[in-house]
Amino acid sequence: MTHENELVARNVRRFRLERAMSLGELARRSGLSKQTLSKIEQGTGNPTVETLSLLGAALDVPTRRLLTEWGTPVHVQRHDEGEWSRAGNWSQRLLDEVYGSGYVRTLVLRLDRAAGRPEPIAPHAPGTLHHVYVITGRLRTGPLTEPVDLAAGDFARFPGDIPHQHICLSERAVAHMVTTLPQVRQVSSTAVR
Repeated sequence: MTHENELVARNVRRFRLERAMSLGELARRSGLSKQTLSKIEQGTGNPTVETLSLLGAALDVPTRRLLTEWGTPVHVQRHDEGEWSRAGNWSQRLLDEVYGSGYVRTLVLRLDRAAGRPEPIAPHAPGTLHHVYVITGRLRTGPLTEPVDLAAGDFARFPGDIPHQHICLSERAVAHMVTTLPQVRQVSSTAVR
């Protein structure tokens, strides 16, 4: 049994159980046989990319999550590791991504006032929250309807499922941002008749 097969086995079983789905129901939704699914969950199957794609669709998760370790292993990223990527008027360096009962993304946000006023950020999926801690400088962040001005040492948590913004108020600002998103879909706002 390879490490990759063990990883896929744990993740398929975990996502299936989180959704209170039987092996038969997963077979029906994915179009795969129960025997194939049983082998995958035991770690003895060798799923193809197509099989993983079918499983991801049936479990309503991106395929990459079936191939990602989740839990609480120690993860260290030194200051000189990682790459900065540019997005609009800021740069970001991804610190971590963890998959558990929800999705957690941790990054460092660098904002530069000289880059100009950014466009509002479109809403993310329902239930998304942003947690922002300012390390240096000052910034305006939060929902367009309730922005807050923060300075070094300030923290704010706000919904990311509505239009929001990050605007640099000093020459440069650096913030630590954690985004959380529930893994299981939220209850629909559509009324039952």
